[in-house]
Amino acid sequence: MIRFLAGKAVQGIATLIIAVSVAFFLARGTGNPVREMLGDLASAEQVAQLNAQLGLDRPLSVQYLHFLGDLVTGNLGDSLRYGSSNLELIQSRLPASIQLAAAAMFIAVLFGVPLGIWAALREGRLADRLASAVALAGQSIPLFWLGLMLILLFAVGLGWLPAGQSTGFSSLILPAVTLSTLPMAQIARLTRSSMSEVLGEAFLSAAQARGIPRWRIVLIHALQNASLPVITIIALQAGTLLSGAITVEFVFAWPGLGTLATQAVQTRDFSLIQAIVVFGAAVFVVVNLIVDLLYGVLDPRIRDGVA
Repeated sequence: MIRFLAGKAVQGIATLIIAVSVAFFLARGTGNPVREMLGDLASAEQVAQLNAQLGLDRPLSVQYLHFLGDLVTGNLGDSLRYGSSNLELIQSRLPASIQLAAAAMFIAVLFGVPLGIWAALREGRLADRLASAVALAGQSIPLFWLGLMLILLFAVGLGWLPAGQSTGFSSLILPAVTLSTLPMAQIARLTRSSMSEVLGEAFLSAAQARGIPRWRIVLIHALQNASLPVITIIALQAGTLLSGAITVEFVFAWPGLGTLATQAVQTRDFSLIQAIVVFGAAVFVVVNLIVDLLYGVLDPRIRDGVA
């Protein structure tokens, strides 16, 4: 078990290093933020002075090594725009992102898993095709378009819900529904596929022959054996929702990490961009490690390297 976890940890660290390195070099490829900070009327001396103050006049390799050294000590640097700690900025926006991601994942699981089970039980029938069409539509519809349509219908047209901002529970409904669309479709499709395979196994026929109720066979025996890939997609989507809900947060002006990242890109605040990417990559790596741990616990063959 220790060797299994150590191998996964090494893979996670390698993934994190690649992600933060890409973020570092791409962020600096957008141009020098000093001119954005000082404005077009700033003199060459002022630009050079601020470049030196921020350490941007040093060679790129030196900046990169300094960046990695700060990461090792847990220092994510300071925002060029806000002049405060990037970690504090992320912490201030993180609760809103967690709230939105948790609500979206709750909706996705609440509807995605039953939809997948329902489709698997009616494989090849009209209900199966309808469920597959719904899942395909959920994966195909652009989130920004869906968010705008929901705003036009429920906020502008009917006046039932707020159009944006975080003003209470009602303002959470539209962005959470919008963000849940893609993971709900993926969960439904994977649940349907996994359940279809398990429902054909001989041990379920034997359980039915022993007089075990159909609902118990489906919801306990079959779902338990089909749960590994479903757990994986739920966990991975949870990490993705937390760190990558930029489009939805922007459409609904939700005060989370996505909106903060958009503002950082607009102002070329690459220090803040790097910090957000590092945080998102760390969340994704940790979620992957948790999933691998669950796999090792639920299936000893994976832990022992047999499967």
